[in-house]
Amino acid sequence: MQTKTPRRGAIRLTRRGWIALIATGAVVAATAVAVPLLLPDDKPTRPESLTIPEGWRSGQVYGAIDKVLGVPSGTTKKSLPKAGLKLPGDAGGNPEGYLFPATYPISSRSTPASVLSYMVNTATKRFNGGKVTAGADRKAVNIYQTVTIASMIEAEAGSKADMGKVARVIYNRLDQGMPLQLDSTINYALNRSTLDTRDSDTKINSPYNTYVRMGLPPTPIGNPGEEAVRAATSPAQGDWLYFVTVKPGDTRFTSSFEEQQKNVAEFNKHKKSAS
Repeated sequence: MQTKTPRRGAIRLTRRGWIALIATGAVVAATAVAVPLLLPDDKPTRPESLTIPEGWRSGQVYGAIDKVLGVPSGTTKKSLPKAGLKLPGDAGGNPEGYLFPATYPISSRSTPASVLSYMVNTATKRFNGGKVTAGADRKAVNIYQTVTIASMIEAEAGSKADMGKVARVIYNRLDQGMPLQLDSTINYALNRSTLDTRDSDTKINSPYNTYVRMGLPPTPIGNPGEEAVRAATSPAQGDWLYFVTVKPGDTRFTSSFEEQQKNVAEFNKHKKSAS
């Protein structure tokens, strides 16, 4: 979260700020079990497992499944209509948020549909319970909304220690009828992962533009891990409405717009000197 600086068109950074975002291909290479070095007479074998990192979007997961199963690009996504995934009705058949980050076994019998089902079933088991009442006014949010909130926490928090505070900012802004103004939702709308968000980006026409649209985005914006879900169901206590990561390890939360502006100015100053 970061309010606009007075200078029009200034570059703005997402919450992760100085934490490098991981490119899809790089993470797949780093996290999926590597295929053993083959001798000339050996036949290729599938890796025995696939690791999905916290916060990956569905598109990244589909690509990783295609790669680990050795099927043409796009095969996993095309399998969705016939996969029979047990998703909540609110999801409308979209598994975003329910492809739970974990390490999954892969065998010769694994198919895109079976791997997706394994992930969704794992998510359903982890996202158990009826409703949580985390808002200051005790308004209940359902499980799907909780997963949506957790996905934003996963994308926005600079560290696991900050997740509970980020969750509280989201609930406080919802309770007070304020737009969430989260850069991570704009990145999702633009199908990108970037550290920079421009003022012009905050004006895009999208249901995921939480600068101009009230309430939650229509779906999760990624697949949150257990810590983010825990933060969404048990947020920290506080009156914060704003936050910004000024520098690595220094994320500042405040309820004061004036103090937020000072923190943003310090962030911009630090960013300029670092570059």
